[in-house]
Amino acid sequence: MADADKKRCFSFSSGRADASAASLDLIGSKGAQLAEMCRMKLPVPAGFTLPTWHCNSYWSSGGKLADDTRRAIDEGLETLAAAVSDRAFGDLKNPMLLSVRSGAAISMPGMMDTVLNIGLTHDSIAGLANRGGGECFALDCYRRLLQMFAEVVCDIPAETMEAPLERQKQQRGTDKDGDLTPDDLRNVIDAYETLIEERSGAPFPSDPYVQLSAAVTAVFRSWNTPRAIKYRQIHDISDDLGTGVTVQMMVFGNRGEVCGSGVTFTRSPSTGENAPYGEWLMGAQGEDVVAGVRTPGSISSPTKDSSPTTGADHPTLQDAHPELYEQLISMMAKLERHYRDVQDIEFTIDSGKLYLLQTRCAKRTAASAVRVASEMCESGLIDRREALRRISPEQVSTLLHPRLDPTAGATAIAVGLPASPGAASGRISFCADEAVRLGDAGEDVILVRRQTSATDVHGFFAARGILTATGGMTSHAAVVARGLGRPCVAGCKELDVDENAGNIVVAPLLARQLGATDGSQGQSNVFANDVAVTIKAGDVVTIDGDTGEVFRGAVPTIPADLGGGLKAILGWADDVRELGVRANADTPEDAARAIDFGAEGLGLCRTEHMFFAPTPLSAMRRMILAADETARDRALNEIEPLQRADFEGIFAAMGERPVTIRLLDPPLHEFLPTSGEDVEQLAAELGCDAREIVHQAEALKEQNPMLGNRGCRLGIGHPHIVAMQTRAILDAALNVAARGLVPRVEIMVPLVMDARELETTRKLIVREAAAVFARRGEDIAFEIGTMIELPRAALLAGEIARHADFLSFGTNDLTQTALGLSRDDAGSFLQHYIDEGILDRDPFASIDIDGVGELVRMALQRARHAKPGITAGVCGEHGGDPRSIAFFRDLGLDYVSCSPFRIPVARLAAVR
Repeated sequence: MADADKKRCFSFSSGRADASAASLDLIGSKGAQLAEMCRMKLPVPAGFTLPTWHCNSYWSSGGKLADDTRRAIDEGLETLAAAVSDRAFGDLKNPMLLSVRSGAAISMPGMMDTVLNIGLTHDSIAGLANRGGGECFALDCYRRLLQMFAEVVCDIPAETMEAPLERQKQQRGTDKDGDLTPDDLRNVIDAYETLIEERSGAPFPSDPYVQLSAAVTAVFRSWNTPRAIKYRQIHDISDDLGTGVTVQMMVFGNRGEVCGSGVTFTRSPSTGENAPYGEWLMGAQGEDVVAGVRTPGSISSPTKDSSPTTGADHPTLQDAHPELYEQLISMMAKLERHYRDVQDIEFTIDSGKLYLLQTRCAKRTAASAVRVASEMCESGLIDRREALRRISPEQVSTLLHPRLDPTAGATAIAVGLPASPGAASGRISFCADEAVRLGDAGEDVILVRRQTSATDVHGFFAARGILTATGGMTSHAAVVARGLGRPCVAGCKELDVDENAGNIVVAPLLARQLGATDGSQGQSNVFANDVAVTIKAGDVVTIDGDTGEVFRGAVPTIPADLGGGLKAILGWADDVRELGVRANADTPEDAARAIDFGAEGLGLCRTEHMFFAPTPLSAMRRMILAADETARDRALNEIEPLQRADFEGIFAAMGERPVTIRLLDPPLHEFLPTSGEDVEQLAAELGCDAREIVHQAEALKEQNPMLGNRGCRLGIGHPHIVAMQTRAILDAALNVAARGLVPRVEIMVPLVMDARELETTRKLIVREAAAVFARRGEDIAFEIGTMIELPRAALLAGEIARHADFLSFGTNDLTQTALGLSRDDAGSFLQHYIDEGILDRDPFASIDIDGVGELVRMALQRARHAKPGITAGVCGEHGGDPRSIAFFRDLGLDYVSCSPFRIPVARLAAVR
């Protein structure tokens, strides 16, 4: 362990720090950035940070503060006392209060705990009041300490602690904390102290050091709360990192005049606009802003092009304190230039002095990430490779979702703050647990809360969108929604959300203004003139995170398109990536869409999908049930021109890009009717008894069709199908070639387990191709390959490759056959396996690197040993998963193939 790693705590104060931004892994992001800001001589309250290894010591010692940690706290307090001479921790007349905050190496906004005003006691309240702010201020600080201590340290529900404060405000006839009198605050304090003692079994500690130790312990404990564990699972963060703990001198945004707290971004985290974007609350501590308890005001005065971020009832910082505003803007610019990225900054104004409490690289929407990266690159602040690193494949995927159709004529029932862009419709759920349950059942859900907290995070993942009645653009709901790519409307004050009753009430005045028609539903008399509109749990609403509008019912959407900034970014990715990206597409329309998204070819065209249209399906059924070869050939002759037309459309759409067409794969019984009505109709077409069709269908039915007579086995047993498809493919290619294009044709044989299967099928294809070329008097180049989707095929890939021009790994079936899991049935227990740590993740979503991945690695090595340079790709669902793509790229595969909408994701993932 290096000397720096042995250090028990790292202190910082104005102009000096024991650490820097480079210490992020050691002391966590919060501590590292505070140290860096001190080195930059920015106004940061003094403090110290306990490195992350203290957190691991806490858990390894059975949930107790280690002796080294206690010594580290003592050392930090000594250094802090030397840096701040006008007050002291634990002093009754001049008390220094402390904040205790978490800070992991990888930022986890809202996932772990914070306690403010540590060190205040009944005996020091008067001393704090005398230092400025008066009695109400000091009592309010103590009230806040009790409330946060109860929730974080004693695990008392937030709703329980909020109730006494709300009752007191109701008695006073106000909805503002600042209107409470000293006597009101004492009543709340008495209620809080009673609750703490009743719920925890011990009175609130009057010893400041005991308070501090308990708060540090609580932060360590929060590292392994269910919400933090879930966040790390979602974002693939190691559980072993641990969190640092930053202990910092309090400054007070609630002290009195010329005081306040806020959160600001150097650019818009929603759109990427290069303009200050933030909110503040006058006379408030920072938790009031991020918790969303009150709807804040903007830091900047609005321009005609700016989005609304506040109500007109709250002054902007620019209007209220222009000098402080200019100071903040200057510091924001300095931090963005220093870090070369958008910064998320927390600040407090205490008695006219501006302090910075935190800076970090801002979470942002996909649209913002793309715009910021491209504009910073164009300005020379970062280079193209850095721009590509700034945008995650997951962010790109969020740009490919629908938005509201502007021609729908929908009328909003309310307007809140556009906190996270995108649009979503779903059934209202007022509970995160219920949102998860409904989401698991396949329902689209909009999570509606008065205000959200970190305990709601699992509901965020399950919901299509989030709607809150309070909070602002930087509230918990807004930040987490943007990080997840979920639409969010926050601070929608027109809605009275009653979570207990399970309904939302829209103010009658607003209802009258909207008139009598809800355009999203096309119903009349939805709004009564003088009666509030009530929307209940389970009703459908639509939210628009781009405008802040809320609609009753489902509103039509239109597809998203790739903007200029994203096209530029993806173009840069194409310039440097070596892994090809193809599409899985079965129709000319899908092929054209794939080209629009940047596909370099088709890696998989599933011919069976073409058979399920009414006309070919009828002919296919007649072919399967044919009594003799004449009837069979008659049916095939009907199918062939339909297949040929589809292939022509696909070849024409793809131009001279490679097109891999897979021969018929599913077992024949899947094409036969199952309902009585369909059986009767088919019997009428064939002029036979319906019972005969049922009998034949039963004869073809298999106990386990996934492992039955399908793929190449079907072709070997029914060579006439392979011959028909070969003719359709090559005739289509020749027809398109006659127009001046030269299609690149690849015919893929599915589900081989032995080289002799491919050899047999290849001979049949080559023989039929020769007949086509002789009939047409012209030929065209084509390749024959196979799909490796069985473990035996992976083991024998060297032998199989001798008969193949290319290989494609079908990782969907390879995962099923290698793990013995059915992707249709495994959902009932897979999540339990993941929760228990048996599996790291869903192997159908992200490839099982140790098992299935090793089969792919081994097969590729053996195939290229037998046939050096043979082309190999992946066409399973893993071809669109960023983590899997990184593995395939490192393995040396030539391309991945995925659905059209995942192509931009794959293009970017291939270079990360």
